[in-house]
Amino acid sequence: MVSGIDVSVMLVYLAVLAIIGFASVRSVKNHHDFLVAGGRLGYGLYVPAMAAVVLGGASTLGGSGLGYTYGISGMWLVLMIGLGITGMGVLFAKPLSRVRVYSVSELLGNRFGPGSRMISAVIMAVYDLMVCVTGVIAMGIVLSTLFGLSDTTAIVLGGFVVLMYTIVGGMWAVTLTDVIQFWVMTLGLIGLLLPIGLYHVGGFGGLLQQVDPAHVQLLNLGESRIFAYFLLYFFGMMIGQDIWQRAFTAKSETVLRRGTIYAGLYCIVYAVAGALIGMTASVLIPGLADPQQAIPQMALQYLPVGLFGLVMAAIASAVMSTASGTIMASATVIVNDLFLPYAKKEYSDRAKLNLTRLVLLIAGACAIMIAAWLKDIVVALDVAYALLTGSVFIPILAAFFWKRVTARVTLWSMAVSAVVVIADLSIEGLASLNAIMFGIAACGITMLVGTWITSRRSVDDNASI
Repeated sequence: MVSGIDVSVMLVYLAVLAIIGFASVRSVKNHHDFLVAGGRLGYGLYVPAMAAVVLGGASTLGGSGLGYTYGISGMWLVLMIGLGITGMGVLFAKPLSRVRVYSVSELLGNRFGPGSRMISAVIMAVYDLMVCVTGVIAMGIVLSTLFGLSDTTAIVLGGFVVLMYTIVGGMWAVTLTDVIQFWVMTLGLIGLLLPIGLYHVGGFGGLLQQVDPAHVQLLNLGESRIFAYFLLYFFGMMIGQDIWQRAFTAKSETVLRRGTIYAGLYCIVYAVAGALIGMTASVLIPGLADPQQAIPQMALQYLPVGLFGLVMAAIASAVMSTASGTIMASATVIVNDLFLPYAKKEYSDRAKLNLTRLVLLIAGACAIMIAAWLKDIVVALDVAYALLTGSVFIPILAAFFWKRVTARVTLWSMAVSAVVVIADLSIEGLASLNAIMFGIAACGITMLVGTWITSRRSVDDNASI
């Protein structure tokens, strides 16, 4: 039974986030402030905000659910996210700090033309929308556990809270709330729930004695699934619009590079902690019908009054930070890359700001409806990253590092790979992990063959002259 104190803790926490969202309006002077917080964040804001935007419902509830089912091997999903963020800091910090764009699609458009900008924008908007869906689903799990609401009601309520402060305060609100959410989820999950859970199973030694022996095997999840997570998240983290948009908030190349690496290392710690929490829950609360309930149920049964509310706020923190960042990214791409380039009139800065807020409202409503229908965190995340990584990763590498590839070849590679990913998901189901491998292969082969044909034609044309 949830106490009134725990409910009050959560209500106060949600109220604080709402107040911050409305207070952030004063910091939004123009469209640039709204989209990237003026591009002037130092380490103190940038590092926790970058970590928070990638550690959402799938990383927290989904990651611990994998730990509940597969043991320490359940860490691989979030571990690949951490490695991907670290890789982005190493590989892309310098080029990202020098480009003058708001989106991944705008960069591709500048390099390969409007066709590539349009198709990548569609892919990116869908990707961010689906990642937001995972956050809304997880928020529904939190609120249904705490308040006893139906899944659908909890999803709608949680999605509304996130959408409200994001529309009002933009990236400034997302940044400030993300920083608070980072510290709350660090304290609640790593600082409280993990050590308390370990105490109840007799420490690490007691856990190892009581847990299923397969749960201590690093590859228990399965080599093919671990490899699929590598393809999905290691590469996907480097090119997501939500990640890039957060990167554009850094005030310098140094902050961008080091801060992103620090955030990635934190994600690795979070991965191990989540898997251990799931393992502990498998001992303390065996037989859960839904492994995604491992954290909420363990907190409910083993934490004292007040601390349970704090841990639920920690889960909500992880969830809302990703949901707000990704829905912001989706709206940015829709406005910046799918509307404004084709608008018949020039829009003032204020008009762009209002338009972005309107699109945020519409995209957020769509995310809430999809979440109420799907209700599976990891499946939603797999769909998002399969489409993103399978279709966009290689073209982005080409934009930065491969000067010979042409705009037409890049456009074809994205179109072919997107069709392949969607076809596989339609045939094998939304949970298919083959889609990402087939998508990357199709994109790479199309780009290599197309570049070779283009080069041969160029040689033949020069020979005929």
